[in-house]
Amino acid sequence: MENMLLVGLSRQMALARELDVIANNVANVGTNGFKARSARFNEFLMPQASAEGFKAPDRKLSYVIDKGTPVDLSQGVIERTGNPLDVALRGDNFLVVQTPQGERYTRAGSLSINGRGQLVTQGGQPVLGEGGPIQFGDTETGASIAADGTVSTNLGTRGKLRQVRFANPAALSSDGTNLFASTAPAQPAGPLARLEPGAVETSNVKAVIEMTRLMEVQRSYQSMANLMSKSDELRSRAISRLADQQA
Repeated sequence: MENMLLVGLSRQMALARELDVIANNVANVGTNGFKARSARFNEFLMPQASAEGFKAPDRKLSYVIDKGTPVDLSQGVIERTGNPLDVALRGDNFLVVQTPQGERYTRAGSLSINGRGQLVTQGGQPVLGEGGPIQFGDTETGASIAADGTVSTNLGTRGKLRQVRFANPAALSSDGTNLFASTAPAQPAGPLARLEPGAVETSNVKAVIEMTRLMEVQRSYQSMANLMSKSDELRSRAISRLADQQA
């Protein structure tokens, strides 16, 4: 009976983790450039049952363990905005931004110019060009971004957006404000990396599927809670009857 409670607890922990992942996806349905994550779990077989007192050979117990939350890098819908500083990324390329913790990567291409004349993301992080942060003067006008990432104003070219890709997207981890960090070095995206000016890539979260999955996981969690509650009640009754017999 103790084994059943432990197995049930491992399942509840897995379901709670999956609920967190789905809830985060749903919360970011309207976040430009957001990439959905999914929960992955493995079966872990204990070599023998805990507190097994029978003469028969020990039976393996099947537990649930967290295998990670891989990111889905599939393309989101491209939405036209008409803003000359908006860019939608096509393919597996990322923009590079500067943060206090070092370089981070994003697919969110809704850019603007801050009060210090820097090209920044919606979160205020400077966007890096091939030569560093892209800076504008006070008198410059008509800022725009071309399909190859070249940034220009009425005074000429101001730089070219640095674009990178990753050989192993599984190395990417979320770092808040729609940014990714990576344990593996980024690679240049190459000359084929293209942007779509005047547009943004919307979230790739499929809202209907995520909401349906959210309800399924909630029901599974509640069913497991009910099962564990009944198991605990059954154990209490067994202990009570044993006590009565001994008395």
